Amino acid sequence: MIDAEFRSEERFSRLALAYKGDEEKNLVSDCVDTIIAKHKMQPEIHTTAISNGKEVLVIEYHDDNNRESGEIFEEIIKALNIKECN
Repeated sequence: MIDAEFRSEERFSRLALAYKGDEEKNLVSDCVDTIIAKHKMQPEIHTTAISNGKEVLVIEYHDDNNRESGEIFEEIIKALNIKECN
């Protein structure tokens, strides 16, 4: 199961997607790459290993004055069929 966490401040927003295993990793990576490629605004993206064999893909937008990242994050969450985002 893919877990999602969203954080936002004045001109900064971040979506973290935690997953386990190669199948979920490929699903998340492919989805994020496809959706981000459709938009002009490009984020910083990094992956971190966490406990229990899970990894987290973090997508961060800086200087997001018009809050464009929210629509991108919504599109990613819907495409991954995530029902709850903390």
